[in-house]
Amino acid sequence: MAKNDMSFEETIQKLQEVVQELEKGTLNLEDSVKKFEEGIKLSKQCNEILENAEKRINILIKKEDGVTEEKFVQEDEVTN
Repeated sequence: MAKNDMSFEETIQKLQEVVQELEKGTLNLEDSVKKFEEGIKLSKQCNEILENAEKRINILIKKEDGVTEEKFVQEDEVTN
């Protein structure tokens, strides 16, 4: 499965594996830099997946004339 086809859970799992390898401290500098780069890419991919999921979230609010859709708004956006 290509990295772009991985689910959020699979991507997080792979990121955790990369972090564990880096934390062991057994890699040489070049391999550590490569693993760090891989971790950054995986982190960005997780962030993209989360952003796409957030965009798809709609809150259904029942109103007098029926049900309407409104865009998802995070609590901190409401208070700002």
